[in-house]
Amino acid sequence: MKIEPLLRRMFHVYWRFARGMTLGVRAVVLDGENRVFLVKHSYVSGWHLPGGGVETGETFLSSLKRELIEEGRIEMTGEPLLHGLFFNRRVSPRDHVAVYVVRQYRQDRMPEPNHEIVACGFFRVADLPSDTTQGTRARIAEVLDNRPLTEDWI
Repeated sequence: MKIEPLLRRMFHVYWRFARGMTLGVRAVVLDGENRVFLVKHSYVSGWHLPGGGVETGETFLSSLKRELIEEGRIEMTGEPLLHGLFFNRRVSPRDHVAVYVVRQYRQDRMPEPNHEIVACGFFRVADLPSDTTQGTRARIAEVLDNRPLTEDWI
């Protein structure tokens, strides 16, 4: 998307004044076959792990629960495992993302596309969409292939 860099910059200029640091949360949601749940947003290119910003007054876990319901109709039924904390310097010099692994959940059905999430689904690692982002691929490899964690989102 040609407008994507401008939109990201505008959001981060706003967040610079609204928040001292931006915090995000994402989840590596795995089904019984180790397929990973990915989402495709309407406002940024590529396939991503589900998640989003941690709002003022919200904990990482409450944000994770909210984002998983909103983006995937996924309701956690067990405790997620904290995978790592990452510095997302490509987005902003103040953006940090907590990544959790979710294996215990309930999903009554796949959500219908909407104004934010235009597509979603579970994918085998060997069959990830070609435009899956580099950071998403790195987190999946760390979780499923025991690759070393990096501090940067990439």
